[in-house]
Parts: sequence; structure tokens; C-alpha cells
Amino acid sequence: GEERYGAWLTLGLFAAGLLLCLFCKLSVLYALSFGLLLFSVYARRSGFSWTEILRMALRGVWKIRGILITFVLIGTMTALWRAAGTLPVVVCYAAGFIRPSVFLLMTFLLNCAVSVLTGSAFATSATMGVICAAMGRTAGISMQLTGAAVLSGAYFGDRCSPVATSALLVAELTHTNIFDNIKNMLRTALVPFLLACAVYAGLGLHAVPSGELLNLRALFARELRLHWLAILPVVVIMLLSLRRVDAKTAMAASILTAVPLAVFLQKFAPADLLRISLFGYRALDPEAAAMLNGGGIAAFVKITGIVSLSASYAELFQKTDLLVGVKALVERFARRTSPYAAILGTSVLSAMLACNQTLTVMLTKQLCEEVEPDSSRLALGLEDSAVIIAALIPWSVAAAGPLASIGAPGSAVLLACYLYLLPLWRLMTAKQRFIGFA
Repeated sequence: GEERYGAWLTLGLFAAGLLLCLFCKLSVLYALSFGLLLFSVYARRSGFSWTEILRMALRGVWKIRGILITFVLIGTMTALWRAAGTLPVVVCYAAGFIRPSVFLLMTFLLNCAVSVLTGSAFATSATMGVICAAMGRTAGISMQLTGAAVLSGAYFGDRCSPVATSALLVAELTHTNIFDNIKNMLRTALVPFLLACAVYAGLGLHAVPSGELLNLRALFARELRLHWLAILPVVVIMLLSLRRVDAKTAMAASILTAVPLAVFLQKFAPADLLRISLFGYRALDPEAAAMLNGGGIAAFVKITGIVSLSASYAELFQKTDLLVGVKALVERFARRTSPYAAILGTSVLSAMLACNQTLTVMLTKQLCEEVEPDSSRLALGLEDSAVIIAALIPWSVAAAGPLASIGAPGSAVLLACYLYLLPLWRLMTAKQRFIGFA
């Protein structure tokens, strides 16, 4: 009826707003703000007062407050890891494993390791990704291949690290335990991970570098003191994560470990550390700056806005039944295929419209929570679809951000094989039966 027509019109206008921002190369924040206005007007026409609408939007943001706190901790931690010399030391040790003939494979594996460590595809691409890109350029490797290996590795940990904001978001939305989710994620990722290793090893044989690999230790030594003690913040966060300590507590402990190293080992003043925590690390040496600059709370301002606006939609969708028509289509598709196929298909369309990982996850969850009523299986389904599918959409922040930070072309997503192999493997192994509704 008229209500159903109004819902489809509202969603259509939101999609048009997103596409307009895409074609005009405007920030997705404009489209998300337009979406909040649209959905608020729809809620008002559905009988809710403006006060109720404001409360619904704020409750949506309040539900993901843990993610917003995590952004502050990640920004502080990644900045202080630079100031303490932690990231340069870890990168130098890791770079020692890279050999010309296995450059792409090692790029994938090293970015996997750093992404598990940081829990962020953005932080990974801005650190190890930048390093690998610089070494690849000096060695004559195609940036399309290097970018693909970096993107695949960056989202390995972005999906299943105990400090990953996406994993924390999924756990909060589905009311599941993040460590149980990670155990399930590692199980479904094993075969795709091994296949991705084989693909990058094979591609590496046909793309042997022609130049010399960059001398990272000499480069970083011009800026910071490289000492083995600098790895302590990494050791702290890994040990606490293995003991299932809360991710925010583990990050706070790592930050506290980095502070004395930055003060006594690298000779930074406490006031400098406050500035670095807020605005990121800035190297004095211009060559080192290209690889070391970054981190800081300010770096997460835009993504905080994106996540907050996306979260404000959640209760508006739920209370107004705006997505009822779409949910009916998803349920019919699930009956013909499998719950996971429905979750995957929904995540592809959501990612194409949402242009960011957070809203993709939240939309997919709302549309598929009745398709897969088991919370653990729903969490795994979201991790194996929405979390990584967002990185395969070239115009999405999830893909464009990491690739832009390393200077790789958007076409690199075509060779980010791990991101394809994981959902394909899940499709092949998904039970072809529909879990009925209550």
C-alpha cells in the first residue's frame, strides 16, 4: 500500500544520494547525513515525534559506544607505537623475511600479521602496507599486484583480530562472545587463506623484482632509535589478547607500555606525546616521514562520523519497519538457497549502497537476523560476508581508503583473492537448507 510505497521511495532517495556523492566525489558523510534526514522524516510521517526520533538516533549511537572508544584507543596506540619505535622495529624484523621471489606472498603474510596486531585495515595499510608498497616500487613490482596483496592481508586481521572494530561491532550487534567468534572465523578462513597463499606465491614467480629492496633499518635509524625493547607494547597486547583480556584493556596496557619507551628510549617530552596522540606522529626526516607518519585520534574523526551516522539509523529502521519489504525479499531468497547465501547477497547490495563497512554490517544484520536466528551463526555469516565484501567495492571507503594510503589503483581489488575465496568457500560448504522462522 501507500506505506510500502513510501518506504521504497525513501530507500530509493537514499540510494540516489549515495550515488550522487560517488559520482561527484563528495564525502560519504554528506550522503549519510541526507539519509538521517530522510529516515527521520519517514519516522515522523509514521507517527513518531521529533523527540522520539532524536532519542532513537542517539540510542543507536549509544549502542556502539564501545566502538567509538576503541577508535580513540587505536588512534592513540598507533601514534605512540611510532613514537616509541615499536612499529619501525617490528617492520624491520619482518622485512628480513622478504625475498624477491616471494615478495607478493610475504607482502600478504606480513600484512596479515600486522592486521591481526592492529585490528585495522587502515592502520595496516598505513604502516606495513606503505612499507611493502615502497619496497615493491623500488623492486619494479606492479602496484596492482602489491595493492591486492596488501588489501587481502589487511582484511585478514580486520575481520578476525581481537582488537578489530568490525569484530567488536559484530559481537555487540549479535550479543556474542568475540573470542568464540574468532575461533569460528579461523576455522572458515583456513582453506581460503592457504589458497590465497598459493595464488600469491604463483603470481610472485611471474613477477620477480628487478631492483633492490629498500634498506629499512638505515632509513628508520635516521629518525628513531631501533632497540629490541621497543617491541614490548606489541608483546603486551598479544599476551593479553591470548589470555582473552578485553580488547580495550589490552590496548590501554599497550599504550601505557609505549609511553616510557617514547620518553626514555626516544627522548620525547610528555607534552610531545600528547600532541602525537591527538594529531599523529610526524617524522622530521622526509624519506622516513613517507613511511612513518600517521596514527592519532584526529585520523579517526571522519570514520567516527561515518560510524555514528550509520549507527543512528539502526533503531529508526527497527521502529518504523522501513525495511519490512526488503526483509521479505531476503527471506524468500533464503528459502530457495541457504541462510549464508541470503546473508552474502544482502551484504553485496548493502555494501554497494552504504559505501562503508559499518553501515554494511548493520544493514545486513537487520535484514538477515530472522533468516539466521542462531546468533553465533549470524555473527559468522556477517564476518564472512559484510565485513570483507565492503572491501571489494572500489568506491567504498573500505577499499578506497587502504589503497589510497599506499598509492595503489582501484583495480587492485580485482586481484585481492582472499576476499573472494572466503565467501566462495562458505557458499560451497553452506548447508543447502533453510532454518525456519519462529
